[in-house]
Amino acid sequence: MALTLATEVVTLTTRHPFIIARGGQSEYGAVWVRLCDADGLEGWGEADPSAYYGETVETVLTGLRRLAPHLPADPFDLEAAEARFAEALPRNGAARAALSAALHDLVGKRLGQPLYRLWGLDPVRTPVSSFTIGLDTPERMRAKVAEAASYQILKIKLGTDRDEEILRTIRDATDKPIRVDANAGWSRERALAMLPVLEEFGVELLEQPLAPEDLEGIGAVRRAATLPVVVDESCLIATDVPHVARAADGINIKLAKCGSLREALRMIATARAHGLLVMIGCMIESSLGITAAAHLAPLVDVADLDGAALTVNDPFVGATVDGGPIRLPAGPGLGVRRRAVAP
Repeated sequence: MALTLATEVVTLTTRHPFIIARGGQSEYGAVWVRLCDADGLEGWGEADPSAYYGETVETVLTGLRRLAPHLPADPFDLEAAEARFAEALPRNGAARAALSAALHDLVGKRLGQPLYRLWGLDPVRTPVSSFTIGLDTPERMRAKVAEAASYQILKIKLGTDRDEEILRTIRDATDKPIRVDANAGWSRERALAMLPVLEEFGVELLEQPLAPEDLEGIGAVRRAATLPVVVDESCLIATDVPHVARAADGINIKLAKCGSLREALRMIATARAHGLLVMIGCMIESSLGITAAAHLAPLVDVADLDGAALTVNDPFVGATVDGGPIRLPAGPGLGVRRRAVAP
């Protein structure tokens, strides 16, 4: 049964410019994917490309055209299909993740069951998602903290020469739990010097303090730290996990990095085998992309799935993180629907 592929480019706009240690902007391109079977059922997925990993909207569209001949005749042939996608397009994780989500969505719709149920997961067993405060002026950061009043946990972007000021600004504005992401913006010396500062301000988790390839340095930071050290950019796929396990306490999984839902499941299993903390994260995404990742949330310890909550024009309705708790939709497949009118 042949599947047909259609794409649509959307632009997601954030409420504030989303700035991290290596830059940022207010508009993010995404590609919506539809797979339609002969019965008229549609499977949906979203590609959220990151320039950091060499992807753009244009490379996603090119990649999807290359992958179209490799679509399975049977959408239930998920494992073999994803293996063909990875062989044909090994470096384009966002493009492959969109097709993976669309195939899983289609399978769930055919069976009339939400994806989490097909995996045997309890939708109640999801961690509370953090809400991210991007880099900005002290005044604007205080305003962002006020806007995020309903959220229980904040994630703060660091990796600058004014990190102490940022932490003081946030802590003066709230006593909520704080997690920190340096986005590989520190040197080893800077990271070690920041550890007592993080402890002073009650930070509960440190993400990607050093450059992705500096696992020796990350290990040194971990040994000196009193809080968990999690890697993001250092760990893309399951075969990376054994290497980073010697240097970190946990990993952050993102579909746009690993390239598929099944690879994400392998990463979770491999991380558990190495005794690691598991986090599920995101890019700036619509609820279509966030929902695909959210179906994995019952399997993880930490969640950072606020990508859609940071936008003002989310064109989809699916999993929500309002206030932090992750609520999975009960509909079949991903359980996502398109809004009749954009917000």
